[in-house]
Amino acid sequence: MTVYAPALGGLGVLGTGSYLPERVVSNETVAAPAGVSAEWIERRTGIVERRYAADHEAASDLAAAAAVRALDDAGARPEDLAWIIVATSTPDHPQPATAAFLQHRLGAHGAAAFDVNAVCAGFVAALHTGTRLLASDGDGGGRRLALVVGTEVYSRIIDPGDRRTAPLFGDGAGAVVVGPVREGRGFLGTGMRTDGRLHELIGVHAGGSRLPASEKTVARGDHWFRMRGREVREFVERELPREVAGTLAAFGVAAADVDHFVPHQANGEMLRGVVGHLGLTSARVHLPVDRHGNTGAASIPLALDHARRGGEPRDGELVLMAGFGGGMTLGTTLLRWGR
Repeated sequence: MTVYAPALGGLGVLGTGSYLPERVVSNETVAAPAGVSAEWIERRTGIVERRYAADHEAASDLAAAAAVRALDDAGARPEDLAWIIVATSTPDHPQPATAAFLQHRLGAHGAAAFDVNAVCAGFVAALHTGTRLLASDGDGGGRRLALVVGTEVYSRIIDPGDRRTAPLFGDGAGAVVVGPVREGRGFLGTGMRTDGRLHELIGVHAGGSRLPASEKTVARGDHWFRMRGREVREFVERELPREVAGTLAAFGVAAADVDHFVPHQANGEMLRGVVGHLGLTSARVHLPVDRHGNTGAASIPLALDHARRGGEPRDGELVLMAGFGGGMTLGTTLLRWGR
């Protein structure tokens, strides 16, 4: 069952930023090890290329680059931050939180920092968390801003020989600064749901407390990311339209009034097929997945920043974001754009 939470406190997005690693990886590069062709990848996924992090780059490095750009876009400083929330399923280390490394890199030592892991729905979860924390802060000690970042380095956990995952995933980070906006603008609300009965559809089996990493788990490939692609696709095609319709109804918004739809960039061809069932007849659908692939929790803020650099959304326009991924978890949020 979906939990719907109305927004509090007149909060919205003040700035966006993103970062893609320099290394461009073509379909031709990933096709041969996966036993497919470059044409097959583009036809099945809509992806032309993706980015891989350099050897020295971890999730916090990508996050820092995106965060600096978001702070600059918002006209904010690290010392203005009360909260730093990082959504990632590929952290620098199992512990401590990647957000702690990001806080240190930014010099935002007055901010509380922690991670959220809802896999590809993580950014929506982190965004909701950040807005609720700010709303409960009162004046936030004069620091009424939160930094919310999605960052992933999937290239480190992908089996190059797995055709279900290797062609899809890439690395990147996206960030937003959340703070007070004028009346009539900002977040309307969020809807989130998890169906834990389907937890086995997506995941990395080894490396945690249930199955610690060992020579045996490595030999079996249990440290690789695995996904039951057909069942995941069926889940998205079945559940995403229901989730979008439920969120719009919960917050009194007609589907035709949505101006921008920013989904998790899972698979371009799958999304193009699903969008027609959402009823978003007036919405611009943002799908830059062809140039960076599936970047997990980073994909929504990456797509949002891509739209911003293209001059969208405009003041007063209604934005719907939708994440879906391992768990299986779905998250949607509505935002009336304006600073």
